[in-house]
Amino acid sequence: MTEQLRLMAVHAHPDDESSKGAATMAKYVSEGVDVLVVTCTGGERGSILNPKLQGDPYIEENIHEVRRKEMDAAREILGIKQAWLGFVDSGLPEGDPLPPLPDGCFALEDVDKAAGELVRQIRSFRPQVVTTYDENGGYPHPDHIMTHKITMVAFEGASDLEKYPESEYGPAYQPVKLYYNQGFNRPRTVALHEAMESRGLESPYGDWLKRWDEFERVERTLTTFVPCGEFFETRDRALIAHATQIDPDGGWFRIPLDLQREVWPTEDYELAKSLVETSIPESDLFAGVRENG
Repeated sequence: MTEQLRLMAVHAHPDDESSKGAATMAKYVSEGVDVLVVTCTGGERGSILNPKLQGDPYIEENIHEVRRKEMDAAREILGIKQAWLGFVDSGLPEGDPLPPLPDGCFALEDVDKAAGELVRQIRSFRPQVVTTYDENGGYPHPDHIMTHKITMVAFEGASDLEKYPESEYGPAYQPVKLYYNQGFNRPRTVALHEAMESRGLESPYGDWLKRWDEFERVERTLTTFVPCGEFFETRDRALIAHATQIDPDGGWFRIPLDLQREVWPTEDYELAKSLVETSIPESDLFAGVRENG
């Protein structure tokens, strides 16, 4: 492969990049791959999830600015580039019945028009590989589902000069592989849960697995397992940099890194589209790209 390898990860909010595929990105950065995270919204309506920071008036009044600074810190830790699409966080509607989404939010944007902003990023960065969420958003947050929608349109639209003219969006370009993040899959969760219990440790995944059964979540097809255990610590540091969104003493970090590396040393993906030949299962998001470059 003589051409520079480039990976684009499309995410809904700042912090999503650090909880979904961060070790993969850090691994590829270490190998010289150019990695760009595109963040669709500013996370303006996100809750302050770290109990240590709840009630801080400065954070509550300046959440947009705070989350941008957190993203800057995570970007530096991961060694990636990052771009904002500039849409407004939709929030996560709660209640029965669910309240309507707020006017002007990302999830209510016209899909084709919003995808045009991502087309502009794709044509400028020219990634061979794009990652995003599946049609369920990974979980049914309206911004995650919208992120899926615009990424699917942009993946095809980046090469469509009739729909997205060069004069406005830049020269046509076609990525060749599209993946869905599937890091929170049942086989991984079960393996880590059982490994913790077998060692006499308290697993944080017991309730997760009960809810999994209750919601009858459909299992996805895992196609690609990227070995990146040596970058799990980098992943965790990037996530902790999003201080408003994660409690460093919470359940997210209760599985020892050595156990994770032993039991499940990969981050996992579902190959959604490929314009190059590849063999499943894969261990590299660029499988078929390196050989055809």
